[in-house]
Amino acid sequence: MEMKYENVMYGADPELFLQNTDQQYVSAIGIIGGSKESPRVIDSDGSAVQEDNVAVEFNIPPAKTKHEFIHSIGKVMGYLHDFVSEKGFSLSVVPAVHFPDSELKHPKALQFGCDPDLNVWTRTVNESPDIATNLRSAGGHIHVSWDNPKDPAGELLVKALDIFVGAPSIAYDGDVLRRKLYGKAGTFRFKPYGIEYRTLSNFWIKSPDLVGWVFDQSEKAIDYLNSGGKIKKEHIPIIEDCINNGNEFSLEKLQQHYPI
Repeated sequence: MEMKYENVMYGADPELFLQNTDQQYVSAIGIIGGSKESPRVIDSDGSAVQEDNVAVEFNIPPAKTKHEFIHSIGKVMGYLHDFVSEKGFSLSVVPAVHFPDSELKHPKALQFGCDPDLNVWTRTVNESPDIATNLRSAGGHIHVSWDNPKDPAGELLVKALDIFVGAPSIAYDGDVLRRKLYGKAGTFRFKPYGIEYRTLSNFWIKSPDLVGWVFDQSEKAIDYLNSGGKIKKEHIPIIEDCINNGNEFSLEKLQQHYPI
């Protein structure tokens, strides 16, 4: 039976870093408040902020339209800017940073992720990062919900998101450090409402145009699958090479086969 994605909505939980007045990166632990288990809600719509390792993380309510998605991201970013400015800090939207030892002494600074994530192409659990490293990364994960989500539909959507979002994102995100920890092709988690696509870094929260681009490209993935589009097995190595190595030639190959 053909699967359809109906009443699709998009959420996100981007991460970013703090800098002090000397432009040095500092841990967000004890500054932002909130946690994975108990985010600090900042609005009745469900917008929230929290500390994740040394990074700042925020959540937005599910959005059905591009306007809602852009507005929600912008609203929380504006809140965080004002909040940290009053404390003498600024926000830094970069995918990965090497932190000094002095900022990694808190036990929370050695905690990576709450649950393992999966690789849709290899059908394996991704390895946890090495806690010995001082490298910290910031993701820009996309949450997608739809009516009556099932595992096969979730995995198929992650594959399509790799093609329509992850692959073309290399034109905007040239970072290679983050993928030493996170963000390989096909990285995701199953959710009760659908999936969490975990390949993207936080590059796209830098501007409303990029936020809108992520929404539009995610919609393209949905539309492609809903119209009966197929993903060919022989393209898997090309997809992985494009995302994992930032290979523009592999992106060009994909563009010849998919309406990216």
